[in-house]
Amino acid sequence: MILFVLYSIGFFSVLNIILGLTLNYIIHKCDINSDPIIDKIDEILPQTQCAQCGYSGCYSYANAIGNNNEKIDKCIPGGKEVVLKISNLLNNDTIKFNHSLSSRNTFSAIVTIDEQNCVGCSKCRLICPVDAIVGSYNFMHTVLQDLCNGCNLCVSLCPTNCIREKKIIYDYYD
Repeated sequence: MILFVLYSIGFFSVLNIILGLTLNYIIHKCDINSDPIIDKIDEILPQTQCAQCGYSGCYSYANAIGNNNEKIDKCIPGGKEVVLKISNLLNNDTIKFNHSLSSRNTFSAIVTIDEQNCVGCSKCRLICPVDAIVGSYNFMHTVLQDLCNGCNLCVSLCPTNCIREKKIIYDYYD
């Protein structure tokens, strides 16, 4: 019985090595259609997958920026820093200037919890991608304002509707 187990482990180990080498060979030989600019834009985006930009996720939004000249100010969780990084990556000062003038009033947001009405269900805490909501089950929750990126994933999950969005206006003319 022990000999059978050892042969099985050896067989699957050798099979794993052969398949791994084959996969690496295929990756290096096949041309994968990956645009490095889109990958870099995707790395800049906060990866919250909140879909507030109108796309299904951060990569599809990065793809739209790279291929369709989509506006770069649609990522609310990313805020001002993401816009500046993307405009620097694309090396386009016009985008920075237009962005600061066009979407100044709706650029960034955070959420707040009405702590008097919070029942402590913990649904918001579990979905928060940046761990900005703290609290324990059956106890009041609160939002750490410095960590909240405004993705709003928690707003729709609250059964008592005690989570509200608070818009933040940045001054770009410093």
